Amino acid sequence: MKDIGIAPSILAADFGYLMRDIKQIECNADCLHIDVMDGHYVNNISFGIPVIQSIRKYTDMKFFTHLMITEPEKYIKAFADAGSDNITFHVECAKAPFALIDEINALGKTAGVAIHPDTPIEDVFPFIGKVEIILVMTVYPGFGGQGYLDMSDERLRKLRKAIDEKGCDTIIAVDGGVTEENIRRIYEAGARLFVAGSSVFHAEDPAAAIEELKRCGISS
Repeated sequence: MKDIGIAPSILAADFGYLMRDIKQIECNADCLHIDVMDGHYVNNISFGIPVIQSIRKYTDMKFFTHLMITEPEKYIKAFADAGSDNITFHVECAKAPFALIDEINALGKTAGVAIHPDTPIEDVFPFIGKVEIILVMTVYPGFGGQGYLDMSDERLRKLRKAIDEKGCDTIIAVDGGVTEENIRRIYEAGARLFVAGSSVFHAEDPAAAIEELKRCGISS
């Protein structure tokens, strides 16, 4: 992973032209963020395994599959078989998270844990060094287009400090409200992988939007 990575979220793409939209960002994005919602953990239903299987046939991009679902342990193998490269689940939803991480790794995939804005950030500290990614939700999960929650800055700083103190390379990802105006601030708080939906797929030139986000993120 580069020092700053952009993971466009297909939740903001045009599903009538999904592969067209993916191809537009394929060479510029660091991975593709796939939001799976079940209508239970969050009050929205998005898409599932058939969509991942379908797009897997047409792109070699890394699939970062974010499971916003209850009982994720029931579906890990299915999402792995569908073509996910990283499978990230919510700490609030897993009964035995470390066993779940082991299962994901045994399937040849990398694991991640995600955390809701209302859950104490310290709840993910035990996973530092155990997963590839810790995904900090910087909006309330369930719907795209929300504004970044300012309280996230302090949460990110605490997590960054804990990771650095352990000398681990766990990546801090953020999901929600990332824009050209705030990405530098979020980067300075500790994030390195930025999920971006509307700011990429709703742009006139999605590929250029990714490059501009990266430029804004690393420029002072």
